[in-house]
Amino acid sequence: MNGPSEGMASLSLGAGPPLLLMPGLTPDHRPPTGMARRAQLGLMRPLAQHRQVWWVNRRQGLPEGTTMADLADDYATMLREWQAAPIDVVGVSTGGEVALQLAADHPELVRRLVLVASACRLGAGGHEVERRAAEALERGDRRTAASLLWRLLPSGRLATAVAGGVGWLLPGPVVAKEHSDLLATMRAELAFDLSDRLHEIATPTLVVGGSEDASYGEAVFRETASGLPFGHLSLRPGRSHAATVTGRGLGPEVNAFLGQHDT
Repeated sequence: MNGPSEGMASLSLGAGPPLLLMPGLTPDHRPPTGMARRAQLGLMRPLAQHRQVWWVNRRQGLPEGTTMADLADDYATMLREWQAAPIDVVGVSTGGEVALQLAADHPELVRRLVLVASACRLGAGGHEVERRAAEALERGDRRTAASLLWRLLPSGRLATAVAGGVGWLLPGPVVAKEHSDLLATMRAELAFDLSDRLHEIATPTLVVGGSEDASYGEAVFRETASGLPFGHLSLRPGRSHAATVTGRGLGPEVNAFLGQHDT
């Protein structure tokens, strides 16, 4: 199988049947380096025991007005070029929203789907914080934007305050100096709501979410899983957004779900 389309940064790990991993928000859409690369490889490693995991980010150079459907179309074009479909897809946070859009618009390309800390739309709190972060980026205020985005990752008043401070002091891991792709993706996410189309998506789907996720919230995870004809919910009590993504049990649970229909 060939690599992703031009302009879509990628990492590959493992061998076996292909698995597409769509990441959450990244500071930009260039290939990850340093700590960012190690973090993504850490997420890939448990899934690569018996598969070739392809981590593929969204296209670089996104135009203003990009929609979630546009992002899904980019992945659809890539998968058709690969000639690897239907393929199992794991989407994390924002990447899960793109993956859900892909399953809705191009159902023939997605075999099974896992949404990790992701759902059919942002929760009210997550939407408000991300809206403020996007407005800060439009003003060129990286520190405020990074502080707001960092605050969505943990749970609890103290941890949230600390995360916001870290984002203010170190915006780079969340918001790159050249952040036009990040802003375009955030704008697409703010307009995203697939709740009215969930009944159309026949792809077997696992929704993994934390009850204390500040971006989505328990109610939206439940809404997503119950609205899908073949949706399954794995709710992590007390888990935040970040804790859901980095939890040790995530890899085995995802592998078990994806292996249910293997022969």
